[in-house]
Amino acid sequence: MVTAYDATFASIVDAGGVDLILVGDSVATVMQGQRNTLGVSMEQMEYHVQMVASARSLALVVGDLPFGSYQSSISDAVHNSIRLIKAGAEMVKLEGGVHVAEQIRAISNADVPVMGHIGLTPQSYHRMGGNKIQGRSDGEGAGSKDRLLADALAVQESGACAVVIEGVPTDLAKNITEALTIPTIGIGAGPHCDGQVLVMHDLLGLSPRTFTFAKPYVQLREQAQSAVAQYVSEVQSGAWPDADHSFS
Repeated sequence: MVTAYDATFASIVDAGGVDLILVGDSVATVMQGQRNTLGVSMEQMEYHVQMVASARSLALVVGDLPFGSYQSSISDAVHNSIRLIKAGAEMVKLEGGVHVAEQIRAISNADVPVMGHIGLTPQSYHRMGGNKIQGRSDGEGAGSKDRLLADALAVQESGACAVVIEGVPTDLAKNITEALTIPTIGIGAGPHCDGQVLVMHDLLGLSPRTFTFAKPYVQLREQAQSAVAQYVSEVQSGAWPDADHSFS
């Protein structure tokens, strides 16, 4: 699974052979320059889902439910999930485990496929005090090993089709994967999950930042800057446009 936020990049990652395209609320930090994902609205998510869906990919399109669109009530969760499906998503994703089990069940009962998301959940930015690795402590409190396993089981039992595991130790992700019958998709969770997800901008080396859990497979940011610099130089020198790129 790879994120995409518009038709152009959706078509690129689809041609690359991904199984799923995630229209993530990470659009906030990747595209909008926000500090975290909390400011994304339903209208913005609908807009980006529509753009990705217009690429008519072979990959399954998953739309993120943004912060505030499902936490306040079950009816909000169902209503906003339907909005993303109408925009072109084929599955919705929401964050949380035990405490959103009823929302997952209600959305599933409305015939909308659901993907869960446990571990480091970016929409819990303030509660966690930032984006911090989860599952390193014992006990049943939020973010503990036992709680994360309970979260995963709750997501599954509520009817989710799959679950993202983010920012947890490798051994814990392995244990959770072995305990579930639905697929797990890891990010910063080691190699034992059933699948993996990366933000497209990290994969393509477009992000100015680097992360331990992400691997740039090409450095497009550097190449793009070089191409723009060459264009500027040719315009300033008068070499562009040349005769081959002008009309007579």
